[in-house]
Amino acid sequence: MPAGAAQIRSPACISRNKSFTLRLIKIAGVYVYDAGQNPMSMSQSDPNDARNWSGPVEEMTEDERRTLIAAMTADERPRIAVAEALRNNWFEIWYQPKIDLKRKCLVGAEALARIHHPQLGILLPGSFLPEVDEDSVAELAQHALLATLCDWTMFNDAGFNLHLSLNVPVGVLLRMPLAALVAEYRPQSEQWPGLILEVAEDQIARDIALANEIAAQLRGSGISIAIDDFGAGYSSFASLRDLPFTELKVDRSFVRDCAVDATNAAICQTAIDLAHRFGSAAVAEGIESQADLQALMVMGCDFGQGILITPPMPKDWFLDLLRQRMNKPRAGAPANQPQPAARHSNRVA
Repeated sequence: MPAGAAQIRSPACISRNKSFTLRLIKIAGVYVYDAGQNPMSMSQSDPNDARNWSGPVEEMTEDERRTLIAAMTADERPRIAVAEALRNNWFEIWYQPKIDLKRKCLVGAEALARIHHPQLGILLPGSFLPEVDEDSVAELAQHALLATLCDWTMFNDAGFNLHLSLNVPVGVLLRMPLAALVAEYRPQSEQWPGLILEVAEDQIARDIALANEIAAQLRGSGISIAIDDFGAGYSSFASLRDLPFTELKVDRSFVRDCAVDATNAAICQTAIDLAHRFGSAAVAEGIESQADLQALMVMGCDFGQGILITPPMPKDWFLDLLRQRMNKPRAGAPANQPQPAARHSNRVA
């Protein structure tokens, strides 16, 4: 096995009675994996690669699943100042795909910040977000916004029209001239579907009227609002009625074990029904088990994301997955054989 690589049994995929491959690679202390032959991950791994393991999804144990989750979320690294990382251009934007649970296809992705430190490697937000000052948060948010807009153009030029989302605190919305920035730096393509800004429910609940005013201002710039971590805050159904949100993202604490926990299942079902009554989409975040995924599909959840489906990954990896799924060669790569006939549309959002 190559240095830095690890074997682990794969999480279950949505298909029944199907084997697939998982490649788990440790990059600078962080595990990043890529599942192949999984219709939800859209990747095809090399079966001759020593880093791959193939087997029935039923062989994965609960302990192995929790080990994988712990490996992906563990963070014991030193704190890195956001200002220092920005000054040294250490920030990267990674993407976690968002899957349409009804059509079983990719519909977009959430942009996530990572630090690529020259000595410490890839660092998760726990290394740089705790105790960060408001000025640094605003500067990071602006950096992430402009990078995400630029990446959309790169994806679109490759033939993929994606609907991207970005998590932004309410405080940043108040401080940053977001509408002006988007108007200046937004993609010029008529195909641009806009940008979704995810705002935590507990932050929106503090001032619904203000949140509604901000949403109205942003709507003219092609920006819509998603309520993130729904269920963890204190907003009332009546107050949500006044907020023009596009998506309602169910908090991962309720998604976890929703297949077996009656309380979590009831909260998930209520959130899904609520989103639909408001003419919005329901998104389940943090899906970690096949049982929970199947339960959410039965409940009528529209979209899902989580490490069971596909983990966050660098934009180049993400673009490679899209190309593999759509049978598109890299730009400038020689064509060894004729490409299959194009599908009805290259749009995946």
